[in-house]
Amino acid sequence: MNKLLATLIAGLFATSVYAQTPAQQNSSTGSPMTSGNPNTSMAMGQSGSNGMTSTGDASADKKIAKADEKEAKEVSKQNEKINKASDKASEKKAKAQAKAEKKINKANEKVAKADPEDKAKASAKAEEKTAEANYDAQKTMIKADEKAQKKIVDANADKAKASAKAAEKRGEATAEAHKDAAK
Repeated sequence: MNKLLATLIAGLFATSVYAQTPAQQNSSTGSPMTSGNPNTSMAMGQSGSNGMTSTGDASADKKIAKADEKEAKEVSKQNEKINKASDKASEKKAKAQAKAEKKINKANEKVAKADPEDKAKASAKAEEKTAEANYDAQKTMIKADEKAQKKIVDANADKAKASAKAAEKRGEATAEAHKDAAK
């Protein structure tokens, strides 16, 4: 239960970070991975190459650009997964709420139609049905959130891996350029 709670909290935190971080675009290139302002913070999962325009080695620059492009594609793919999971959860939750409301309305209609001597019994039964419908709806909503959060956490992990891999490739390319320059 503690792991589940930690996963849900981590997912919510990651989602809130994405919601609060503005999309960063370089006005000249349109690249989501670089920014004209080296002091700008990057969104989680985007390492970027702020402040680094060129290594002076065309081959290294090409490798860095390729790594950035690959990272951008992976981040975009994972963002789509996150959005899809969130949308699916919202849809399930809305359906569950609508189903519960339908059951509650049906129970209340029975109370309204009941004879005066049977009203108390019908009202008690309606309260029971209302509680059951609300419980079922909440249970479905919790499961939908749980499933979405698991997918969001996995997608965020994949984004972090892509960022780390891009940083590794950028570092290798830069080191190679420096080694070649030293010759």
